[in-house]
Amino acid sequence: YFIAALHIARRRHEADEVSAAAAAQTVTDILGSLLIGVDHAGFAVPDLDEAVSMWTAMGLREVHRERNDEQGVVEAMMAVGDGATRIQLLAPSDSTSAIAGWLDKRGPGIQQVAFEVRDIEAAATALRMLGFDVLYDTPRGGTSNCLINFVHPKSCGGVLVELVQYPL
Repeated sequence: YFIAALHIARRRHEADEVSAAAAAQTVTDILGSLLIGVDHAGFAVPDLDEAVSMWTAMGLREVHRERNDEQGVVEAMMAVGDGATRIQLLAPSDSTSAIAGWLDKRGPGIQQVAFEVRDIEAAATALRMLGFDVLYDTPRGGTSNCLINFVHPKSCGGVLVELVQYPL
């Protein structure tokens, strides 16, 4: 449904039925309907166990841990209180991973903000239509069998944005 709506907006603009601004607004409106909310904030850390201990001491609790060899990370999801708010701790599983590079350049800290979306393919298509640099041509596997993709920080005011779609 969402992909079809995006293509209809593009075709209407290409056929001179609507202005570029109107077409972009339609795409933005569709993208807004795809967003569910902030899923988590990701923190790059050099040592996962040390970071989990620190955040646990601050009252958070570990609710999930896994290794993602494709992304080159070991990660832990930490719950804040009894709600759905989460932070993701990401440590490199090897020295060649993107997180290792991030830590070398910037040091530990906030690495990304993740938005949950209803349809990751449609969200990526809409973002590309609006001129954003989406990193992967197709989504990849992420935490808890979800699909993920990223929007380059240069497209988002210096913030790495992750798109997350959980399995149905």
